[in-house]
Amino acid sequence: MKSKITGLEQIAFLFLLLVFILGLYFGFTDDIYFDTVFTVEDGVIEYLTAVMLISISFLSLFRLIKLGKVKKALWILGTSLFVLLFVFGAGEEISWGQRIFDVESSEFFKENNAQGETNLHNMVVGGKKVNKVIFSQLLTLVLVIYLIVCPILFRKASWFKSLANRFAVPIPRWSHTIAFLLSTAFVLAIPSDRKWEVYELAFGVIFLLIFINPLNGEIFKNQEEANYL
Repeated sequence: MKSKITGLEQIAFLFLLLVFILGLYFGFTDDIYFDTVFTVEDGVIEYLTAVMLISISFLSLFRLIKLGKVKKALWILGTSLFVLLFVFGAGEEISWGQRIFDVESSEFFKENNAQGETNLHNMVVGGKKVNKVIFSQLLTLVLVIYLIVCPILFRKASWFKSLANRFAVPIPRWSHTIAFLLSTAFVLAIPSDRKWEVYELAFGVIFLLIFINPLNGEIFKNQEEANYL
């Protein structure tokens, strides 16, 4: 459980720092460029976010295929849920490839989606955007619990450690938590409303790092010690 930052993490953190520096620069000096080029729909930032999320799904699928035969049911269940969760996240990020493949939205989405797109996070229910209620407020609470509370409980409570390991939940290292808190501070400093596109990219990068090198990485090792759980 050493907290040493790996070479990959150093590169990823430097990449995020570069993104934030550019974001702050354009956000304060050229808000039009920030909105219409740097964070534009179907732009580099958005596609990179989708790549990060789908990479987590592929990594989880690889582990499921590689270790599924020697792991127990709860481990398989947890890993399978992560495969589906991050496929969903990546799909939502690019509206399930709607604009890539030039697919027109159905009448249902045209009438009930704030942007007329085929996705759930921009749906409007009862006059309120799902994105604001679930994908912002609720997700913020989940992130605080996952990135701050869970690492503490994992280190202090044996029952929680056992539960996380059984369900194959990757636990963030403090370097990941600190990176996310710093990312939040950087993003909040950007004046543009489209700054959240940068935040989503930070989410994708940091979560991919968590899944690659979690505090409890031993649960993803190929050991005859599959009896670990």
